[in-house]
Amino acid sequence: MNVLVTGIAGFVGSHLVDFIRAECPEARIFGLVRPNWPIPADLPNKASLIECELENASAVAAALASVTPDRVIHLAAQSSPQQSWRDPAGTFRTNVLGLLHLLEVFRQRELAPRIVVVGSAEEYGQVDESDLPLREDAPLCPTSPYAASKVAQGFLALQYALGAKLPIVRTRTFHHTGPGRGVAFAEGSFARQIAEIEAGLRPPVIQVGNLDAVRDFSDVRDVVRAYWLLSARGQAGEVYNVCSGHGTRIREILDGLIAASEAPVEVRVDPARLRPIDVPALVGDPARLRLATGWTPRMAIETSLRDLLADARAQVRTGRG
Repeated sequence: MNVLVTGIAGFVGSHLVDFIRAECPEARIFGLVRPNWPIPADLPNKASLIECELENASAVAAALASVTPDRVIHLAAQSSPQQSWRDPAGTFRTNVLGLLHLLEVFRQRELAPRIVVVGSAEEYGQVDESDLPLREDAPLCPTSPYAASKVAQGFLALQYALGAKLPIVRTRTFHHTGPGRGVAFAEGSFARQIAEIEAGLRPPVIQVGNLDAVRDFSDVRDVVRAYWLLSARGQAGEVYNVCSGHGTRIREILDGLIAASEAPVEVRVDPARLRPIDVPALVGDPARLRLATGWTPRMAIETSLRDLLADARAQVRTGRG
């Protein structure tokens, strides 16, 4: 079996590779990486890496000329809502044009791999808390350029599933965390700040944004298992929430990380970390995913946070990240 993973060097990609290696050791993994993008040291031993700028159609065609995948997990994205406000055009180029160029290669070569296109719960946008947990038929009301780009990406994927008959499955993935989560995301930033405070590299103050938002957290290792199951069992053209079904306030995430450290800290709100528009609560219903694949989350949020903080400490010790 040949498996193509775009964005393989990112947070989710590294966990997905480890999962595939354990679950399907005979698989040949090909990974697309952006030129000059930092690559985990052990990744070249786990997958065949191909440098490719997804925003360039001819570069995508050249990169995939000799790759005939059976399954494709499309992870490559500009995934930060805050960054999307700073660079909305770049966000759309990466998230929409990148997918378009990828799907065009398969259409033109008359290939039909099973494709998972990873979307975001941010597509739902502003919702009434009485409508929670959200099902996949909930209206889409994006409140950031990132969320709008993911809506566009999802409908582009649907169009290729219907019009080009490509077996594409879409997700709307809710918040996920675990070791390696980047500092562009709240819990990744909290963990890194705590690790630096413990190491004496910063004053004992944690800078935070909105702590009142409620999000549906899963462990990244559960999430990649859902993607793999969907690549085999998902219905072409369908969209699936990937989520736990339980809401957690961001303040609880921060409290859990602080409780795992003995360092005394002060918490301060940094206005620069507040979004222009922030959704108060996003909690999903995973019933469709569970029915299609049998997936249920296995890892508790306490385990996710413990492993996240341990990884942040290791990064600080070694100067990574």
